[in-house]
Amino acid sequence: MSGKGILFDFDGTLVPNLDLADMRRQIAAMATAAGVPDAVHADLYIVEIIEASHAWLVAQQSVETSLANQYAAASHQRIHDIEMEAAENTGLFDDARRVLMQLRNAGYKLGIVTRNCRAAVTTMFPDMNDYIDCLHARDDVEHLKPDPRHLQSNLDTLSVEPSASIMVGDGALDMRAGRELNMRCIGVLTGSNDAEALAAAGADEVLADYRGLVRLLT
Repeated sequence: MSGKGILFDFDGTLVPNLDLADMRRQIAAMATAAGVPDAVHADLYIVEIIEASHAWLVAQQSVETSLANQYAAASHQRIHDIEMEAAENTGLFDDARRVLMQLRNAGYKLGIVTRNCRAAVTTMFPDMNDYIDCLHARDDVEHLKPDPRHLQSNLDTLSVEPSASIMVGDGALDMRAGRELNMRCIGVLTGSNDAEALAAAGADEVLADYRGLVRLLT
């Protein structure tokens, strides 16, 4: 492996953030409607709510596996529908393409690692392949960040070492995942977390937005 890489989160970093709190409420409500106790999925991320709730339903002798599978399929479809509805009315932040090209011209390999579905990303960023070297979305990987294996999949495709790479994101989970791999972690204040939360999660630097990367890294 050789070269240097920058991995970007997507929502809240390159595009405006989804209303994740509302999405989580909807998915939690679907679990409750299926009979899953709130304690089963308290404090979990959205996809993990579905996984934990599905596992609980399968474990109940009173619930048919087919019904548990129907619950999981409906919940995953709801996430997809919310993401696609938002994607139809969302595009990249101003100057994002210019910044990405400047970083690429400076010798960085660029990747996106996101918990979004691939279809939503490509809807919002249809010319992505002109600026980004690889994408690992929710439907591309088995393990989602904050599991560092999500980031490692992207690094492997880019053929760069974590120690020569940077994780950029608006989320504490982005910082935690990058820190697990000993990557340099840069938080941006365009999404879901403030500077204090990003620093506490392991950010080496916190920038107002992605545009500060050009000054910092080139």
